[in-house]
Amino acid sequence: MNQEPALDPADLPVLAELLHDDLEMPGAPVAIRYRGRPAPDMAPLAARVPSVCTFFRDGAERTFQTSVDEHTDCEIGAYVHGIPPTGELGRRLTGTVSWMEQEHYLTPGEASAIPHNAAAPAYVVYGPLAQSRDIPTAVLLFVRPKGLMLVTEAARQVWPERGSPPLLTRPMCAILPVLNSGVPVAISVGCAGSRLHTKMGEDQVLAAVRGDALLPFADAVHGVRRANDRVWAHDEEALAMFRGTASG
Repeated sequence: MNQEPALDPADLPVLAELLHDDLEMPGAPVAIRYRGRPAPDMAPLAARVPSVCTFFRDGAERTFQTSVDEHTDCEIGAYVHGIPPTGELGRRLTGTVSWMEQEHYLTPGEASAIPHNAAAPAYVVYGPLAQSRDIPTAVLLFVRPKGLMLVTEAARQVWPERGSPPLLTRPMCAILPVLNSGVPVAISVGCAGSRLHTKMGEDQVLAAVRGDALLPFADAVHGVRRANDRVWAHDEEALAMFRGTASG
């Protein structure tokens, strides 16, 4: 990855507002921070949740921290986060994968290719990017197609050697280990479960950026947005002239 400019946590509220406005996001950018120990004076998880991606949804509204154990109610999400699939968790994971294959949701062998962390973080903090105290591990951006267009153009501008960001399918949470592997920006169309649990709109997809790539990415998004606005205005004028000529 290219050497990225240093990012000050004090800049995060500004970047959050820029990303929200430039991408016309329906909700707030969500910061995810992996930690080896509990964050001091941080609210714990209020209640158990049925899926890891539920944390993605709740993180748009409030900041909270979770332990690795609080990810195990979702066997697939636990596996993706790097929790070893042993004991009862392993049995549930095997049963779920087997059932999904029987339902022709997964093809045989597909589950073994799902990206996952080599090791699980001890704690994970979720919350609005604007409230983040530290540089996040990753930032989630729930965007509509126009926003996705800008995300793709910005990523190609900053990292042209990588081409377009990878497009991922199920499960949605696999976007995190993909970023952790060194990919600066990735896109996920989600999965049936994640769309249910996150309540994301049918017109939305998930884009995500590594925390250490956030500053150049946000700057590029802002520039790309302004360039697109200028092209839009130019094309509007050209279309009006074309219609006037055609009607005359």
